[in-house]
Amino acid sequence: MPGESPLAMMRPQRQRIPQRAGAARPRRGRGRLWAATAAIIVVLALAWVWLWFYAASVADRTLAAWVERENAAGRVYSCGRQSIGGFPFRIKVQCTDAAAEIDSNQPPYAVSAKDVVVHAAVYHPTLLVGDIAAPLALAAQGQPQRYIANWSRARVGVQGRPPFPENAFATFDQARLDRLDGGNGGKTTLFAAEHAFAQGRIVSGSPNDHPVIEVLLTLNAATAPTLHPLTAEPIEGNVDIVLRGLKDLGPKPWAQRFRELQAAGGSIEIKQLRFDRPDTTVVGAGSLHINANGNLDGVISVAVVGIDQLVPLIGVDQMIGRGLDRLIGADPAKPRGLGALDRLLPGLSDAARATTNATLTDNLKKMGQPTEIDKKPAILLPLRFSDGLVYLGMLPIGAAPPLF
Repeated sequence: MPGESPLAMMRPQRQRIPQRAGAARPRRGRGRLWAATAAIIVVLALAWVWLWFYAASVADRTLAAWVERENAAGRVYSCGRQSIGGFPFRIKVQCTDAAAEIDSNQPPYAVSAKDVVVHAAVYHPTLLVGDIAAPLALAAQGQPQRYIANWSRARVGVQGRPPFPENAFATFDQARLDRLDGGNGGKTTLFAAEHAFAQGRIVSGSPNDHPVIEVLLTLNAATAPTLHPLTAEPIEGNVDIVLRGLKDLGPKPWAQRFRELQAAGGSIEIKQLRFDRPDTTVVGAGSLHINANGNLDGVISVAVVGIDQLVPLIGVDQMIGRGLDRLIGADPAKPRGLGALDRLLPGLSDAARATTNATLTDNLKKMGQPTEIDKKPAILLPLRFSDGLVYLGMLPIGAAPPLF
């Protein structure tokens, strides 16, 4: 070109790159992206709010239906004040000053608790889990408080659509049940446990058509001092029971359920039973049936470690005492028991007790079969139920109450 030096003319010419359409407006494109993202977030938030309210309505209807089911079964629940919340991740129904009237029991009784909170997950509103605040008071209707239950934590739950539950459980930590002894402020501990867990679930069939129910019970460091000498020391226990022959799980008393089970020729299978005391272990399995009188018949095979410690605790003293009272014609209202022997010769009752326990223990060992539990020597014996009477081998040890 005119006016340019030869050197400059030899250099390559720079080409101007034309701008693409829209390149001059990069900020506007980013703005649209942010606007779209914000719109999606708002839509998702609104959808979650709608889902929460929908799940809350389902949970509320489910809870109301369970309460209605319980009312039909003679268990009437009420709240002094009720509220619902828990947004955004769960549904929470709180019942303050909760109360229940149990008319299905004879005599009827009333239950009261300070606070009950029922939870449900947004994605599973038909699984209801309730936390119960201690203490819980029990009394005969119209009477002063008779029993007080305490715990560090109590949780109950039910799954399914009313009126047919599919799964139910209850768990208690550091639980204690006391009986109030009149108006003097004293109390007697009836039951205590570091941990107690119970669960019932359907293993076959359906809730409204011949369900087969499995019941699990677990106890840790449990005692019931007034129930039996065997339960006076801490017990570790596990029981797995299967009930066959139930018609359905509609609201009805358990006595009626057991009548249906008996009429259908059903069974109570003890799949596994184990109780551990500091000096004794009992492991068993077997099957029981209900006869026309409502009493249990059947056999559970049990293996016992520590049979020498077990026999003195199963009520031999009382059986000997009742036999002596019949022989000497003691007043049934004022039984003398083994104490009658001490009137003849001081210390004779202790000698009779020791001799009888030793004889019964030797007989049970001869009758049973040797086996092992946890590499400890044990004796395998039949625990037999005959019209409600209970025998360990041939030794009568008590009676089971009728189921209807």
